[in-house]
Amino acid sequence: MKELICITCPRGCHLTVDEELKKVTGNSCNRGEAYGLQEVLDPKRVITSTVTILGADLKRLPVRCDKPISKKLMLDVMKVLDTVTVKSPVKCGDIIVKNILGTDVNIISSRDL
Repeated sequence: MKELICITCPRGCHLTVDEELKKVTGNSCNRGEAYGLQEVLDPKRVITSTVTILGADLKRLPVRCDKPISKKLMLDVMKVLDTVTVKSPVKCGDIIVKNILGTDVNIISSRDL
């Protein structure tokens, strides 16, 4: 059993998640149940980082995932991003790395440079 506080709405319900039975208690809405199961079984996060950019005023371009990615893959994603170099100009929202590590998650630019 794991205990956590739900962050999907302002209520902040105290959830108890049974990993074996895949059951959530303490939630006031369906979103809390989905959040609790996701957070315990396969937690995901949005990664923010920077990559090297050539031909711009700055040397690093801020990037992020376009949707959450499994926490298990975070270090592998960061290793890939460490090798990425792009050329200016880049617009905010441009795809920098498509389908990173076969996850159907894209790395996109967070700024125009």
